[in-house]
Amino acid sequence: MLATLVTAALAIVGALLGSIVSGLFQERAAERAVRVNHDAAIRRDQLEAVTVLACAVSDHRRAIWKRGDAVLKRAGDERIEALREEGHETRGMVARPLVTMRLLIEDQAVRATADRMIALTYAMHGAWSSRDGLTRAREAAVAAHDDFVDAAARYLRGGP
Repeated sequence: MLATLVTAALAIVGALLGSIVSGLFQERAAERAVRVNHDAAIRRDQLEAVTVLACAVSDHRRAIWKRGDAVLKRAGDERIEALREEGHETRGMVARPLVTMRLLIEDQAVRATADRMIALTYAMHGAWSSRDGLTRAREAAVAAHDDFVDAAARYLRGGP
């Protein structure tokens, strides 16, 4: 009878320990899944911020080019004013993704290339004195844009 009680007690303790261990494994698996999902969401948001910023800067660069081209061709005041308004709209579209990118990406290389891309794009305003000057400024802004995209891609891949 004592042997039966000991066997039954061991069976109960074994079942309880099995339940506890199983519960711990399930809890850790759930925590790991939450971490993976969180990391994936952050990564997705970072990619979106980089993409939206790069596209917004491209749109603004194109607006500056069109306005500079119109100025060099001595287009009418109405056309230049319309292009100026377009430039204001596209410039305003740069601020939000820039802030989002800065909130989500702390990497200094990505931030520095973003700042350079934006600065060289804005610098196109001062290059309207000649077609060659405007073209060189645009080429520098495009190269800075490509550098930003490359730096962001390296960061998002997790490599140097």
